[in-house]
Amino acid sequence: MSASSSPIRHLCVFCGSSAGEGHRYLAAVTELGTLLARKEIGLVYGGSRTGTMGRLAEAVLEHGGVVIGVIPRPLMDRELAHPGLSRLIVTDSMHERKAQMAALSDAFIAAPGGLGTLEEFFEMATWAQLGFHRKPCGILDVDGFYRPLVQLLDRGVKEGFIQETHRRMILVDGDPEQLVDLLFSYSAPPVPRWIGDQEI
Repeated sequence: MSASSSPIRHLCVFCGSSAGEGHRYLAAVTELGTLLARKEIGLVYGGSRTGTMGRLAEAVLEHGGVVIGVIPRPLMDRELAHPGLSRLIVTDSMHERKAQMAALSDAFIAAPGGLGTLEEFFEMATWAQLGFHRKPCGILDVDGFYRPLVQLLDRGVKEGFIQETHRRMILVDGDPEQLVDLLFSYSAPPVPRWIGDQEI
């Protein structure tokens, strides 16, 4: 499926500035990046050349895809901004970074990563719950990395803190292609009247 026939023209991926232990995380983002290039879906990500972030960007670029990096000015040197991107946007703050990434993207994925990955992804998921956007949000659960987190979400439903409708908004799969397919087929639930439907 090409971007011209797809509702997802740009996909935002949150992942790590480190590579993690072993090769499975790098392999997973390489597969994801190759898939995005093949489907002509542009990548929006954090702009770094290191870790799984860098490998993801390289995989897209190596296969002729488009990569847009968004990085805050204070992190330009610390995160080593990738020099070969299709476009690099430098923001003044983390808040502006997330707003730019949200505005540029039609869907969001959290690949394995650290605190920043979790914070960025769950802000997008919360915005979806509140009806600020109707874009799909998915978790790439490589080798069970996110299994405890998914169990926590399910516990939140059981204990009455998360509505089942909102839990179903977070798509989960360990295979990059199957997860992207879930994003394509996603249909956002109706937004309750007490929540506005402003679009990002």
